[in-house]
Amino acid sequence: MVDFESLKRIIAAFIPTAILGFTLYKFIKGYLISNETIIVWSLLLGGIFLIIFELFHKESEMAVEDISKIPYSKCITIGLFQSFAMFPGVSRSAATIIGGLSLGLKRKTIVEFSFLLAVPTMLAASALDVLKTGHSFTLNQIGVLAIGFVVSFIIALFSIEFLLRYIKKHSFIFFGVYRIIIALVFMFGLK
Repeated sequence: MVDFESLKRIIAAFIPTAILGFTLYKFIKGYLISNETIIVWSLLLGGIFLIIFELFHKESEMAVEDISKIPYSKCITIGLFQSFAMFPGVSRSAATIIGGLSLGLKRKTIVEFSFLLAVPTMLAASALDVLKTGHSFTLNQIGVLAIGFVVSFIIALFSIEFLLRYIKKHSFIFFGVYRIIIALVFMFGLK
């Protein structure tokens, strides 16, 4: 369960993304989402960045171990890192995790924080999209959306457990290589 101190930090990290997402909504939907070039380059450069970051990053002995102890300034900065995910092809979780690691958080701490931060972020993004596009849903459709969200949340909780075990022994280099391969497949597939 998330304690009140941790919840305040999640809200602090959510605010920059909420402001930027609301402000840039038309630009994101009108230009970024459908731009295949941006998607491919985001995948490629993100993969390269992940590999380089992992090769040179060393976790500090003084790294923050508890979400409730993350300074608010770092939470806001993590929220700004999350905002890079408005560019299609940029992984929201990778952006927040790399942001947190570079700010001196333990891997386990930032992975948990990143997954908790996903909840308000994805809820708000979905709600904004529904409001902006003017869709009206029937009661059945709302039920299906609610079930989909609950199932996604449960799967995410199980994913946290797997990812936490994985990152204790491995880096994100494999994920970086995966992103590069996907980018190259799309790059040559788009021509």
